[in-house]
Amino acid sequence: MSLFSLDNKVALITGSTKGIGKAIAERMAEHGAKVVISSRNQDACDEVANGIIDKGGEALPVACNINYPEQLQNLVAETKAKWGKIDCLVCNAALNPFFGPSQEIPDAAFDKVMNANIGSVHRLCQLVIPEMAESGGGSVVIVSSIGGLKGTATLGAYAISKAADMQIARNLAVEWGPKNVRVNCIAPGLVRTDFARALWENPEIYKATVANYPLRRIGEPDEIAGAAIFLASEAGSFTTGQTIVIDGGGTISS
Repeated sequence: MSLFSLDNKVALITGSTKGIGKAIAERMAEHGAKVVISSRNQDACDEVANGIIDKGGEALPVACNINYPEQLQNLVAETKAKWGKIDCLVCNAALNPFFGPSQEIPDAAFDKVMNANIGSVHRLCQLVIPEMAESGGGSVVIVSSIGGLKGTATLGAYAISKAADMQIARNLAVEWGPKNVRVNCIAPGLVRTDFARALWENPEIYKATVANYPLRRIGEPDEIAGAAIFLASEAGSFTTGQTIVIDGGGTISS
């Protein structure tokens, strides 16, 4: 069997109707996984799931707003009702409603970032990991950001939340490793997604960013998906508690 095979695996991926999450879902399906497509919009979920099914894959579309615990519970329940288990949880959905100095962020926006980017990861792991452990193990992949590794003048609350995601991975890796549950983070640099559009569409920001990237370009969603497949498959079976940085070399040169 291929080291990277996901045959008979069930992968639940939040924020998977566009960008990095969509790329992860589509590529995991190509490697044999049954994938759950989730975002706030049911039509968008249906569209991505149908595209995977049309190519011979298996996909379940379930709308979910990660800000609401009851919707997270429903997401997990519908997945288990359909396929009976979850082998891989990918926590990709996140938000950032404020761009600017952290001292200026409104309280409501700060709380929203923390609840969505940290709280939803924590709650999903509480919902999924115990049964994952009972079934013999599994993999959790949290999509963090290099923002969690560096100081920033414009993405303060978001960066704080992404640093916390890395610590969630370390804590849960220690807690659940004896039950063969592995928990890791991926920390992308600037990637061409709608979420990061304000950064890569701004010529000045783009130029300043790629000037510090040894590869002299930003990333594409598919270039993140490969790491998620590695972490979910047998190829990553001895990797846990880690943050894999995929940033074109940006953090080692700036």
